[in-house]
Amino acid sequence: MPGRVPKHVAIIMDGNGRWAKRQGLPRLEGHRRGTQVVRDVVSWAADAGVRQISLYAFSTENWSRPKPEVRGLMGLLRELVVTQLPVLQQNNVRLLTLGDTGALPFALRRALGRVCEMTAGNTRIDMILCLNYGGQQEIVQGVKDYARWLLAQPEPLERLQALTPQGLRDHMWRRDLLPVDLLIRTGGERRISNFHLWDVAYAELYFCDDFWPDFSEQRFREALADYASRERRYGRTSEQVSR
Repeated sequence: MPGRVPKHVAIIMDGNGRWAKRQGLPRLEGHRRGTQVVRDVVSWAADAGVRQISLYAFSTENWSRPKPEVRGLMGLLRELVVTQLPVLQQNNVRLLTLGDTGALPFALRRALGRVCEMTAGNTRIDMILCLNYGGQQEIVQGVKDYARWLLAQPEPLERLQALTPQGLRDHMWRRDLLPVDLLIRTGGERRISNFHLWDVAYAELYFCDDFWPDFSEQRFREALADYASRERRYGRTSEQVSR
């Protein structure tokens, strides 16, 4: 379907460290350069008609990185959030988060809370920062939340038998987000790395070799064009889809 635009684009922003190494720079400089691309890609997505863009900024597994790098990343994320507020307001962008943000440093949590509150009324596009996020962890959290709800019901076994995938999704962190239509990964790797595991079941996948700091508007548009060229059947036949 020519011109079809994904409503929710998710991006694994991979390759910052390898980009910095090739430039002879510290890894943190690669992450710093990557934050500049974050600012651009939200604008590109909004111009294309995308409704939500989620960015894998810090995974649950990233805590295992060297402590100086983790501290540097937290500082960069806080800097990004604070300095982006005027840009988000000017461009009518709403900031949301996905993940267990309670484990993040206080200064970052405070900045996130303030900017999320101040942009809550913006409607052009949602920028979703995935922080301390893991797909498996999100599913486990959803099961726990559903179990707590179930135990409080008068006929829990009957309600358990009626559980649907959407019913469980309603108990997950993503319950208020649109399903992911397109997942982009930069950096040359071909894996999901525990990102959006629930929605990736039917998302289209686009992998490119560019390191995140080199990701361009042209490459982003190529990913959107690739998405538009695909036939999303959800288990149906091509004939059924075309009706």
